[in-house]
Amino acid sequence: MNPAAHPTIMGVDVIAVATLLSALATMAVLFALYTATTVRNPMARRVKALNERREQLKAGITASTSKRRRKLNATNQHADRMKAFLSSLKVLQDEQLRAAQKRLAQAGIRSKDAAVAVIFGRAVLPVVIGGGLAVAVYGFGWLSDVGALKRFFLVAGGLIGGYKGPDIFVGNMVSKRSAAIRKGLPDALDLLVICAEAGLTVDAAFARVARELGKAYPELGDEFQLTSIELGFLTDRRTAFENFAARVDLEAVRGVVTTMIQTEKYGTPLSSALRVLSAEFRNERMMKAEEKAARLPAIMTVPLILFILPSLFIVILGPAACSISDAFAK
Repeated sequence: MNPAAHPTIMGVDVIAVATLLSALATMAVLFALYTATTVRNPMARRVKALNERREQLKAGITASTSKRRRKLNATNQHADRMKAFLSSLKVLQDEQLRAAQKRLAQAGIRSKDAAVAVIFGRAVLPVVIGGGLAVAVYGFGWLSDVGALKRFFLVAGGLIGGYKGPDIFVGNMVSKRSAAIRKGLPDALDLLVICAEAGLTVDAAFARVARELGKAYPELGDEFQLTSIELGFLTDRRTAFENFAARVDLEAVRGVVTTMIQTEKYGTPLSSALRVLSAEFRNERMMKAEEKAARLPAIMTVPLILFILPSLFIVILGPAACSISDAFAK
């Protein structure tokens, strides 16, 4: 068929547009099938690493202690250099360091050197990014054809982004980890109720729940395992519960910790209190799901107007428009 004979609407080839939309729809269907058939197991990477390590130990290929010690010393040297640099600038404060360590613990990073690296990045990145943009824009004339106000906003954005970048990155990790822990908390409380009714102690119940939920919710399993270890060797059990609440940025976890502390202090039944909390958390999770479902029509309005309705109009009104255009042409 001659391309010039294709029907057109306002100078646009209808056959070409329909072919392009069909190709996009086919790609979307293939992508949806790929994402549906390739669900990743959260523990697959850990199991693979453990299997590789086991094979290395069987083959006798183990890293020497001296290499590990040199690596650890190199890491400590880098942290000491960053700490000395920040101390020389008088920007490293103990309260700021503790706040950074707490925030990193909520993100699942428990290294003390990482807090120094975050504060170092907060102090250095604005100078590197913002200063580099300022030199490039005002020193070398980069983007000279752009207005002065836009260049100023570019440099200011570099400065603000360099300063807030580490905090935004850590905050994103904290939010993702908190969401994963919130998702598995009702199941963990149900298992704690079962363990408490079976006669297990609190630390044994936490360890059992950590083993059972480690594959489905690895973040929650790690926190329960660490809490179980702290309950075993700390003299004050309240400190272990408070550390658990400090490591997780969730109001629900703080409520669980308050309940555990009260049961330890007053001797109230643990299973009944945890059963009530579990029911509350399940109702809260259901309410959040209903809230998302209620927001869906408003969210779908823009895609419906921009993508679905134009395609629908082309399919329905396209043939009529082509017939009218051919009639006027004749």
